[in-house]
Amino acid sequence: MFAFLSARRFHGLVAFAAFALLAVAFYMEYQMGLEPCPLCMLQRIVFFCVGVVSLGSALTANATVRKSCSWLVVVLSFAGAALAIRHLYLQNLPAEQLPACLPGLSYMFEVFPWQEIMQAMVMGTGECGDVVWTLFGISIPGWTLVAFVGMAIINIVIAVRAGKNTFR
Repeated sequence: MFAFLSARRFHGLVAFAAFALLAVAFYMEYQMGLEPCPLCMLQRIVFFCVGVVSLGSALTANATVRKSCSWLVVVLSFAGAALAIRHLYLQNLPAEQLPACLPGLSYMFEVFPWQEIMQAMVMGTGECGDVVWTLFGISIPGWTLVAFVGMAIINIVIAVRAGKNTFR
């Protein structure tokens, strides 16, 4: 009945969605002039990783590899969701409680050790608290949270059903 609903096609859809979201992020940066903060950059990296793993899974015929890829995408999606939740937390803090703003990432890469850069990126900075764009009252990290949760749910279903003949 639903033979067209295969795990490979769903992984292809997840890969397409991840790369489409990256395209939207680059459009917002280069066409709309929205400067990404460190947490935005990390979420982009996670979307790229989800896209690459999902594309690899969509292109393989091995069900065991596909199941492993599904669990990897779930882990990546949870990491991305955690970053989005941290970002939303910073956006909802009063201005006086926001962390200090840091210099640009290009300067930080030249001057600071990578451990400090990663800590600053994960913890977020004052610029991460700015809400620069919304759609239906939901900011960019809110929408990325929705996307990460959706990708996690799809891949949990794929991984759980991978052992059954109904969803290959």
